[in-house]
Amino acid sequence: MKIKLIKKSYQEVMAIPEEKHRPPKKPNWFFRTLLKLVSLPDLWATGFRCHKVGMERLEKREPCLYLMNHSSFLDLEIVAGSLYPRPFNIVATTDSFVGKGWLMRQIGCIPTKKFVAELELLRDIKTALHKQKTSVVMFPEAGYSFDGCAAALPDSLGKFLKRMAVPVVMIRTDGAFSRDPLYNGLQRRKVKVSAEMKYLLSAEEIGEKSPEELNRILAEEFSFDGFRWQQENQVRISEGFRADGLHRVLYRCPHCEAEGQTEGLGTRWSCKACGKTYELDEYGYLRAEDGDGAFHHVPDWFRWERACVRRELEEGEYRFESSVRICMAVDTKHIYEVGRGVLIHTAEGFRLVGCDGELEYAQSPKASHSICADFNFYEIGDVICLGNREALYYCFPEEDVPVAKVRLAAEELYRMMMR
Repeated sequence: MKIKLIKKSYQEVMAIPEEKHRPPKKPNWFFRTLLKLVSLPDLWATGFRCHKVGMERLEKREPCLYLMNHSSFLDLEIVAGSLYPRPFNIVATTDSFVGKGWLMRQIGCIPTKKFVAELELLRDIKTALHKQKTSVVMFPEAGYSFDGCAAALPDSLGKFLKRMAVPVVMIRTDGAFSRDPLYNGLQRRKVKVSAEMKYLLSAEEIGEKSPEELNRILAEEFSFDGFRWQQENQVRISEGFRADGLHRVLYRCPHCEAEGQTEGLGTRWSCKACGKTYELDEYGYLRAEDGDGAFHHVPDWFRWERACVRRELEEGEYRFESSVRICMAVDTKHIYEVGRGVLIHTAEGFRLVGCDGELEYAQSPKASHSICADFNFYEIGDVICLGNREALYYCFPEEDVPVAKVRLAAEELYRMMMR
């Protein structure tokens, strides 16, 4: 999937009038059916099945919040196939509206700036639930899973559920990550996909619990492991490209500690610095080719990398700096390419300077519990995105750097600051 970029100067982009806010649109029968039909080919190809648990508790016309894990581009099609004919709105990022804003609104999408606090979004969700009597689908992780496990959840989620005061349903997928992991560059594998749709909490149960209790319940529900699922269910992935791009996740060598020297290609991960190699086998296990492996499980390796980042932060050694190509979003009409600059991330937060000195943006570590770091964003390149209500800054590193580390550092820094 690609996106059209328009070149403008930084000053031209900042002069664009603020886009008028529009309330969410309740999708009519035609567009609900259209979304269902266009989703069928992919769902059929994966043998998709949805297992429902306790859903008899939800009345036929009762609106609810659907919370879903975010594994792959198949997620929207899973929603369309599983919820039809029930009307629903879905919270979607503003970049997904570019070039197709009218259609996105017709099918019920509500635009949001990822990892930016927006009161308008809360009002839009409440409008859909309580005025339009439409269910709302959300991906509370906001970002795609890198390693098949849940990404960080916001601390405010429990308070949000209490404010919305409607039933909550959990949709958890199995196989969606294995079929199309983000690191693998949109190369789909032949994997069966299923989902469990579980009635989680009634409005009354939410009212009886504290935000902290609700957060604990959600943390448990968002406890999953795509690689473990593959191994336990003996799901064979024989494609010869299954390790392509794995270095985006496993960017640090556990043997020589080198970063940015790793490569995932074909079925193998390797370190250019020390020559260590692993095979990602057909059942998702890592096998060191010399028999002496530090890790056998991708999520364990990724957790180790998180611990390494945490240690760097605690010891004052963490610093990221890269020259970047800068694009901006100030509306849902276009993504604007504005020039080049430098992105710096330290314990003090983010600092972006560029566009011949015209652009200077700083973001505190407390601004968000995470950031948007993505692989091969719209086939442009790996990206780090930050910003506020006025603008989003899409920073594409011009050097081969691990954007996954930056996301880990932002998450750990937020935890350190908020404890």
